[in-house]
Amino acid sequence: MSIYKAYDIRGVFGRDFDAETVHRIGRWLPEIVPARRALVGRDARASSPAICEALCRGLTEAGCDVDDMGLATTPMVYCFTARHGYDLSLQITASHNPACHNGLKVSRREALPVGYDTGLAELEQRVTTGRIPPPAVAPGHLRQVQLLDEFIAFLAPWRPDIGNLRLAIDCSDGMAALVARPLLGDAPRYLFDTPDGAFPHHPPNPLEEASRVALTAAVQSGNLDAGVIFDGDGDRVMFIDERGRFVRPDLMIAVIAARFLRKEPGAAVLQDIRTSRGVSEGLRAAGARPAMWKVGHAFAKLKMRELDAVCGGELAGHYYFRDFFYCDSGELAALIALGELASARRRGQTFSELLAPLARYANTGELNFPVGRKDEAMRAVCDALMREAPPDTVLDFDGYRIEYPEWWISIRKSNTEAYLRVIIEARDDTMLADRRDRVERLLRPYIER
Repeated sequence: MSIYKAYDIRGVFGRDFDAETVHRIGRWLPEIVPARRALVGRDARASSPAICEALCRGLTEAGCDVDDMGLATTPMVYCFTARHGYDLSLQITASHNPACHNGLKVSRREALPVGYDTGLAELEQRVTTGRIPPPAVAPGHLRQVQLLDEFIAFLAPWRPDIGNLRLAIDCSDGMAALVARPLLGDAPRYLFDTPDGAFPHHPPNPLEEASRVALTAAVQSGNLDAGVIFDGDGDRVMFIDERGRFVRPDLMIAVIAARFLRKEPGAAVLQDIRTSRGVSEGLRAAGARPAMWKVGHAFAKLKMRELDAVCGGELAGHYYFRDFFYCDSGELAALIALGELASARRRGQTFSELLAPLARYANTGELNFPVGRKDEAMRAVCDALMREAPPDTVLDFDGYRIEYPEWWISIRKSNTEAYLRVIIEARDDTMLADRRDRVERLLRPYIER
């Protein structure tokens, strides 16, 4: 499988790509994304220093001046790409993937994403030839820069009064450990807040139940108000409620948006095609103009700009902000979400009570099916359902979302893994079980065993 994905470059280092591949990427990128100045950050994985050295060597040989910020969260790289006017930036990370993986998240000026359709496909074609362009007549310069303090200062105005909250914060041995305590203070109980790219305590993916065991136990045993968990590179954040239950990330879109809608009623709020109907209804009730779009940061950031949306979010736990250069930031999302929760607690509401109006429908969460002939399988499911009953709405810009008065389904191909991803939501558990059974029967002939 190619390391060049819809949103980034990612694979097992030493198997899918090596330092020489990264060096060629560094030599070609300044031609594909015209650049004289580049910013590079990295996570704490064991392979990140070697990747950084090869990348910076390639970029400088191509004539690009490179600022190496060392260990950084991915949102830090986005922030300073836009704030300091870099032509190109790269964060060395495999995000929530296992420790043996690594990769590159690529952005251009103003922190605009470079995805497969906007540069990575051309990069793949050039790099895989094995050739490299001739070196620049004048090589670029490499320097080390320290930007962590500036990033903390940039986010400091968003720091809420959370003195009434009892919290546990799980940094997942990842890059959020750089910023969590300076932003959230010493009062919360911190878990795994030393960067360690081996991720010795749990996988760096908060969507995996195994990753949340320690945080859930901390919330329940400590009778806490909430738990917060970041992914490996800090661009995603998720939450545990006061009962120790995982909060489905799409619900937090409406919680976070509330802060902005009080100041800007009628503003656009972006949500992905998998978002609960309860969230859309909650946003409208709060005065928002909710808009659905494709899954993935490479698509969301462009749509945020097109809509001039105040904020947005995805089921995967990415949250985007106009005030953060239309980019995603797990750090800023945590600050805003905890500020909303602190206000709710002052009103006597628990976390689960704050979420109750949004979580009113029965929902499967995202189901993954190892399906061959993915397009044929999607079409078969959709055709069968629409023959049984004409839908109210069909959205087809990222797989399909088929809506009926009392239920809906989203079915789409994963952009990162070999799955069909399905979500079903219905008015109650009985209808949900019936609809799920019907969809699974339709998919059964296509499932690879």
